[in-house]
Amino acid sequence: MIARTVVLAPGASGNPASVTPFVNALTAAGNAARLLTLPRGAAERAVPAYRDAVADSPAAVIGGQSFGGRVASLLAAEEGSTVTGLVLLCYPLHPPGRSERWQERTAHWPRITCPVLLLSGDGDPFARIGLLRDAVKQLPHAELHVYPGVGHGLRPVLDDALERVMGFVRALSGPVHSRS
Repeated sequence: MIARTVVLAPGASGNPASVTPFVNALTAAGNAARLLTLPRGAAERAVPAYRDAVADSPAAVIGGQSFGGRVASLLAAEEGSTVTGLVLLCYPLHPPGRSERWQERTAHWPRITCPVLLLSGDGDPFARIGLLRDAVKQLPHAELHVYPGVGHGLRPVLDDALERVMGFVRALSGPVHSRS
């Protein structure tokens, strides 16, 4: 079994506590997992920092909490991307109260060809679940798990979320995924 490089970034607040438990668990399981702090501002402007962070890690699994996941998804959608998997924790589908903006935040999703794991709460003000379910249909290889009663953070369901992320990365640890 091949251990993966996994790089996760926190949300726009830059608080690493949202992804540190995932990095720690993945490292304990033998993966080269690390935390990436992204520059603040527009997600598109943070993509080069993410790209640079994984340049020496072909076939990495990338992702993150909220903004960190959005930036990772933009990188995974780039032509020639070697990303093997994408982990989106509480993806910020739209700003709170602005659900009409969901399509602009997922316009790049049809270009993502690697497997994607999405974990979200049904009480997340950044992602109306009905819209998220519709958006996920744009991803050819995606699994969405929705936690009842959970908002924009997975701390209340951390054990289950850790198990799901670990299982996702473990499933990718076979032959390296190739893009055709």
